[in-house]
Amino acid sequence: MYIVIDGNRHYVEVCGNGGLGQVPLVLLHGFTGDSTTWAPFHECWGKSTMLIIPDIIGHGKTESPEELSRYQMDAAVSYLNTILDHMGIEQVDLLGYSMGGRLALTFALLYPGRVRKLILESASPGLATEDEKQHRRMKDAELANFIKEHGIIAFVDYWEEIPLFVTMKGLPRETQEKIRKQRLKNSPNGLANSLVGMGTGSQSSWWGKLNELTCEVLLLTGAEDHKFCSIASHMMEELKNSSWVVIEDSGHAIHVEEPEKFGTIVSDFLSNENK
Repeated sequence: MYIVIDGNRHYVEVCGNGGLGQVPLVLLHGFTGDSTTWAPFHECWGKSTMLIIPDIIGHGKTESPEELSRYQMDAAVSYLNTILDHMGIEQVDLLGYSMGGRLALTFALLYPGRVRKLILESASPGLATEDEKQHRRMKDAELANFIKEHGIIAFVDYWEEIPLFVTMKGLPRETQEKIRKQRLKNSPNGLANSLVGMGTGSQSSWWGKLNELTCEVLLLTGAEDHKFCSIASHMMEELKNSSWVVIEDSGHAIHVEEPEKFGTIVSDFLSNENK
C-alpha cells in the first residue's frame, strides 16, 4: 500500500498474520535495498505476526523527491512514526539492516515507547567524532556525485566490488543476479540523496546514548565482517538489556548469506518472553 506523507508517496508492504495482542514486526532494509529484501522471511516470521515492510525514502517504490531535507535521518524517523500512526499501531518489534539498522536505532531512541524489541543486523550508532563525520560526509558526497554523473549501472558495478560485500561473491550466481537486478531498480537521484542525507556522517552520533535504550536489543554480526564485529563489541559495553550473536561463515549481509540461521535467531529472540 501507499501512504502519502507531506505530499510524498511511501510504499509499505503489509503481510503476515497478526493475532490479537501480537506485536507487529517492522523490517528496514539497507542502502540500495527495498522491501523485497525480506521476502524470504515472510513465511517464517509472518505465521503469527504482522510484517510491516516500508521502502525507505530514496529506495524501491517510495517516491524520491528532490529536496535533500526529506532524506535526513530525523525526517526518515518521522515518516516511520507517521506510518505507524496511520496504521493505528502503538508498539512494534523493529529489525534493521545496515542503513536500516541505523534508522531502527534512531527510532528506538527517539520513540522509546513504541519499540518492544530491537534487532540490529550489521549496524552502528554512527560516528563518534566530528572529524570522522566530516570525512564520511565528504566521501558520501563524492559517491553521490558519481551516481548522478555516471548512472545507476556504473554505481552498482562499483558497489558490488567494495570490500564490505566480498563474502557475497561466494553466493550462487542466481542469488547475486537477483540482488543486482533489485539494486538497479532504484532511483539514481534517490540513492544519491539518501547517501548525503542519511549517511553515517550526516546522522547524529548515538555513542554515549545507547544506555538510554529501554527495550531489549539483539545485535547480529557476521564473523567475517570484522569492522562491524568490533562496532558491536563496543556497543555491548554501553547497552543494558542486550545480547550479541556472531554468525559464522557470514559477512555483512547475514540475511542473504545465512538466511536459515538468521531467520531462526530472529524468531527465537522475538518469541522469548522471559528475557
